[in-house]
Amino acid sequence: MRLDSATADSLRNTLATVVAIPVTPFQPDGSVDWDTYARLLRRLAGSGITVVTPNGNTGEFYTLAPAEARRATEAAMTAVGRQAEVLAGVGLDTATAIGAARHAGEAGVRMVMVHQPVHPYLSADGWLEYHRTIADAVPDLGVVLYVRDPRIGGAHIGQLADACPNVLGVKYAVPDPVRFAAVARDAGIDRLTWLAGLAELSAPGYWAVGARGFTSGLANVSPGLATAMLEALREGDFGAAMKVWEAVRPFEALRAADGSADNVSVVKEALAQLGLCSRDVRPPSRALPGQLRAQVADILATWGLPEQPNEA
Repeated sequence: MRLDSATADSLRNTLATVVAIPVTPFQPDGSVDWDTYARLLRRLAGSGITVVTPNGNTGEFYTLAPAEARRATEAAMTAVGRQAEVLAGVGLDTATAIGAARHAGEAGVRMVMVHQPVHPYLSADGWLEYHRTIADAVPDLGVVLYVRDPRIGGAHIGQLADACPNVLGVKYAVPDPVRFAAVARDAGIDRLTWLAGLAELSAPGYWAVGARGFTSGLANVSPGLATAMLEALREGDFGAAMKVWEAVRPFEALRAADGSADNVSVVKEALAQLGLCSRDVRPPSRALPGQLRAQVADILATWGLPEQPNEA
């Protein structure tokens, strides 16, 4: 059964928002803390976030065992219910990605995000075939592409959308808004939902040239800042959006430092300081050292946090 056009249009509209990438909290013994995971998902959905991506990069996708990733998808569906759409991350080898996507569909998920392939030898034609194979295997699910490689151009994305009508959106994470503007138009600016894939700092610039949503790890910590930027951009108030940009810049700069080495660790440190989850991460990430923990504390203070944890 293929995705019907009305459902595809609805899902494209659903994607035009803040797409939050939840962290995966761990127990002291290194196992996933599923109770805390559910609380974090409920906190996001209860704070106005309408799309969540279990098994995203902020969720440490590449450190999760296949069974953990599948349980994360199921747990997200249970936690958010009808409050938010679940966009499940899938990837790795083709068979694994297809198996995870089919499992997500069985769990009630309507859309999957295909991670950028991590094979060291990637050709544009091979990228196209990889995604076409996955999308064709789940014709009843919406598919969102995660593009991090500047070699993937609008012509490739357009060919894929022509071949696979269930390809609905693109999370574009190449740090070049000029390239993004060209890629989106070459692929078809109106046929897909384009997401600024480098979070809040990229959102205003990418929005100006065609993005209609953005992904966010920050939303784990302060959903209100993420949704405030979204509303400002939707209203065309770039002054207000840039005020949010200025507020979140120090936090996002910590995440981006040293090739994004502490990207997840900064988010988890902030959550730990708020009493929401542990700061533990899996290698090759690291827990933040003391001097960086102090910087996170200073940033939270400027945002008027900590807040009381939401145990709902």
